[in-house]
Amino acid sequence: MKAVVTRFALGSMLGAMTFVAQASNNQPAELAVGLAVDQQLSVVVELDNQYRFIIGNQGAAFDYIAKTGQFESDEPISWYVGVGAWGEWEDGFGARVPLGINYQVSDGWKLYGQVQPELNMHKGWKLDIGAALGAKYHF
Repeated sequence: MKAVVTRFALGSMLGAMTFVAQASNNQPAELAVGLAVDQQLSVVVELDNQYRFIIGNQGAAFDYIAKTGQFESDEPISWYVGVGAWGEWEDGFGARVPLGINYQVSDGWKLYGQVQPELNMHKGWKLDIGAALGAKYHF
């Protein structure tokens, strides 16, 4: 029963954030789709380089990319900081703060890596650290 409630809550959160992202502007959203190792093997969908949805074998997560910037380098590397939430299918849920970098591989393709301090709120409060590595194609 707990797994069903967790799935419903995560699905509702992801659906609401998609609606908010689309309703916030009348222009078509920039879309990126890819694979990552985040919630184990995961599918990543990103809207407007700001709203990232992750659904994987272990659970789901949502990240809002709050701040981005470029490194002073000849390489196409950028950084980002966000806030997000995550939940596991069996047990565990909480908040996270992704700190990551993007690397533009070619036209449309980006690799990203991030570390995220996580606050696990299941059965008490516990601080953890997680990481993710992924590839996205921007349409």
